[in-house]
Amino acid sequence: MTIVPMTAGHLDQTAAIEAQCFSLPWSRQAFAEELAAPNAVYLVCQEGGLVLGYGGMRHAAGEFYVDNIAVSPAHRRQGVGRAVTKALIARARELGGSFLSLEVRPSNQAAVALYTRLGLKPVGLRKNFYDCPKEDGLIMTIYFAEEGEALSC
Repeated sequence: MTIVPMTAGHLDQTAAIEAQCFSLPWSRQAFAEELAAPNAVYLVCQEGGLVLGYGGMRHAAGEFYVDNIAVSPAHRRQGVGRAVTKALIARARELGGSFLSLEVRPSNQAAVALYTRLGLKPVGLRKNFYDCPKEDGLIMTIYFAEEGEALSC
């Protein structure tokens, strides 16, 4: 497995994974527009040309907000989500971020546990953040010190 920047050549596979993972998936065109945004960072985890998972975030003024992370159902529980999330955190640090934040469904216990193991902490709740089904969004954040170490909340 390798983590590389997402390119136009990854869009078909990324959109297919997105459709498998989310009730309201982004379109291929939405991902293409993200690739063109100067403040967006999108990465894929691939093996032999096959996209196993991906993640993306936007940043402004040192603040990094994850838009989405998804792993192909056939490749879950194999370290793909961990690798993508760690790569996003590392990239945010490299770019001088003060923190990285994301929302996750509280019912997605596997994702909450993964993010917790990687140093993100619950910092709030966005009421009715998700649709289909309706659910709150648990806000999880990791803060970075000047030395690049995580600070506790």
